[in-house]
Amino acid sequence: MWLKWLPWRFLIRQTAKAHGFLDPITLQSRLNRFAQPSEVTEPIELLRAGVLFHARGLINTRAIQHNLDWVWPFWVERQFDPKDDAFIPRAFSVTHVNLTHRNWTAVGLPGFHALPIVDPRGLLTPFLDRWSLDFCIITKTGKRLIPSKVDNVTQKLLLEGGVAVETTVSDKDLSLNSRVEVMQNEDGHYCRIGVYATSNVDASLVVSLRPYNPEGVSFIHEAALSEDRSFWLVDDEHQVLFSPPVEQYRFSNYQRGDVLSNLLSMSDADEMCCDVGMVTGAALFKVKPGETREIEIEVPLEEKEGSRHLHPAAVASSKMTVWSEALKGHCKLEVPDQQVQFLYDAALHSIILHAPDDVYPGPYTYKRFWFRDATFILDAMLALGLRDRAEAVLDRFPIRQTHAGYFHSQDGEWDSNGQALWIFHRFCQLTGRPLKEAWQKPIIKGGEWISKKCHPDSLDALHAGLLPAGFSAEHLGPNDHYYWDDFWSIAGLRAASNLMSSVGNQTTATHFQEEAARLMKAVEDSLEKSSENRTRQGIPASPYRRMDGGAVGSLVVGYPLQLWPSNDKRLLATSEFLLANCFVNGGFFQDMIHSGVNPYLTLHVAQVLLRAGDSRFFDLLQHVATSASPTGQWPEAIHPKTGGGCMGDGQHIWAAAEWVLMIRNCFVREEEGRLILASGIPQHWLKPGKRLAFGFASVPSQYFDQKAPLSFGPTPTPYGDISILIHPEKEKIKVSWQGGWRTAEPKIEIRLPELDPVFPDKTQTRVEIARER
Repeated sequence: MWLKWLPWRFLIRQTAKAHGFLDPITLQSRLNRFAQPSEVTEPIELLRAGVLFHARGLINTRAIQHNLDWVWPFWVERQFDPKDDAFIPRAFSVTHVNLTHRNWTAVGLPGFHALPIVDPRGLLTPFLDRWSLDFCIITKTGKRLIPSKVDNVTQKLLLEGGVAVETTVSDKDLSLNSRVEVMQNEDGHYCRIGVYATSNVDASLVVSLRPYNPEGVSFIHEAALSEDRSFWLVDDEHQVLFSPPVEQYRFSNYQRGDVLSNLLSMSDADEMCCDVGMVTGAALFKVKPGETREIEIEVPLEEKEGSRHLHPAAVASSKMTVWSEALKGHCKLEVPDQQVQFLYDAALHSIILHAPDDVYPGPYTYKRFWFRDATFILDAMLALGLRDRAEAVLDRFPIRQTHAGYFHSQDGEWDSNGQALWIFHRFCQLTGRPLKEAWQKPIIKGGEWISKKCHPDSLDALHAGLLPAGFSAEHLGPNDHYYWDDFWSIAGLRAASNLMSSVGNQTTATHFQEEAARLMKAVEDSLEKSSENRTRQGIPASPYRRMDGGAVGSLVVGYPLQLWPSNDKRLLATSEFLLANCFVNGGFFQDMIHSGVNPYLTLHVAQVLLRAGDSRFFDLLQHVATSASPTGQWPEAIHPKTGGGCMGDGQHIWAAAEWVLMIRNCFVREEEGRLILASGIPQHWLKPGKRLAFGFASVPSQYFDQKAPLSFGPTPTPYGDISILIHPEKEKIKVSWQGGWRTAEPKIEIRLPELDPVFPDKTQTRVEIARER
């Protein structure tokens, strides 16, 4: 207790001034004035992550710019090239970080936590935030095929029997191909890499050990080759196994330079140490002219004694079995557009991979839990029919709840309770399963926390009755009284009310319903009072903000929460403002923090337009599709010039979830007690004959037969599962559906774009719609 009596502020000020620094206390005070007063200035979790991120950036600053003769990962080769669109001047940048090509793709197996990642040029990082393996060809004459330095690269995500990333690099008479996947057998899980090289002259296929990953430097202090040349041992911890054994080998350290700079002059010692932590290694395999040289590499992902041997025998069958079990009963999509189809299938696999027990919004930068991201990902999992997997994640929600009832993933986020309550209800609603007894107390505590957290209604301020200022979704801006938090809390209270009613706890149900109504009135009053401060129509991010990009968070009142009707003028005005002022190259550009085009937020706008019957939703859907990487992934935000990731995880699972939910709602969505079918099916999918797909530039466009039916299902709805079949013909379009209704059959509307709506009676399961109005 005596520490509290020390004059800390005085001591800090005097120490800073004595050394010629700014007064940090005054600086912090002035920074805080840009935000609304809040009990949490900034979440400690984000501060910790930011410190780690920029600590690496400091190391990058020391390591990279002074050693540009090294072979660096793809993002460095581009971002440090003054002739490239990705170039960023470094003059006053204290840290050098990847801001232009934050793209990677994870491989793995369902239920397994390890997620090796592959960058756009095939660089493999087997372990989270550790070293990498790269592959190249060097000819006898000194010509080199280095993937991170060339443009002619093709990368694919292969989904037959699992998930694999294939990268092909070529340059005239040299060609290099790698395939990365995760396998398992009795020894555990391991990453398997098949590498194939061809050359028209004598050359070597080189497997290189690299002290970096897609974020930058990741130290290697020791590396050694086994006596029989069958494996590397890295930092006395991880093995890299080769088949056949290594034919030639080289190691280097920081003082000698990159091992790839001059292989012939490097040491052929079978081990290397480096105090700096920049060991590089090369394993060489001879490539004969005109022949394909193939090698296999395995990296055990679980440390076990005696596992230093490759597994050439049948492990593919076990991999396929694991995936087959994970995909059992999932909602299938069949559409004529092969790109949309591929992106849906890729998103399905990505979501499964990132839900081993919790759900993660990414395999690397975001490999941790947030209630916000989890809510959207779980909603997509439910739409995909992955009930048991979603339930297993929900079972873990209560362990993150504080004694006060706060669903805590990071401090200062007041949206998480509403999200947790909403997704609990969404699960019960879509699956028809009763509310678990183990969930009931956490739900009650969660609802009570919201009620107690709100400001008094009597407060003489624009935020009267609302939740406190907080950091919330960090892309909305500095601490403020965000309507995003309030809308989620209203939906959460309504959800809690419905859940309590379902188990006969009517007193608590009524209480939560009244609290939801009170909070909604507080929001309506706040919007009305604060409208005097705005010159533009719409819902701002908070009562103290003008209309800006942060208003994208307020769209949540329409999607996914549907608290307001689809034609609410304020909701539509918000989407119009965003479309007119916050879109770049066809996608939503978030100026705040992200400073990039956000695929997932673009789809939020698209969902609002879809609900409103506005055909522009498909333009946004198409933009998101064409901005996907060749492996069907999206980063959190996309650089408007390079098309690469500029923010967050290079494989953003929230974005994958939004893609699934977008496609689902194009086929079937709920609206005011009824199901609306086919309202998002574009006309060019329904024209007879053949039509060219819109495709991403790196993949050849393909023709396909559009006479084949479109289908989606089975997907759960509040009334039961439904499967939809749409068969386009020359004069008419046949729409049929099959429902496994748990209760009475719901009202159904068929709203094919540009055609009159059809209202079938409850005896019908099929209609024919004439193409002419």
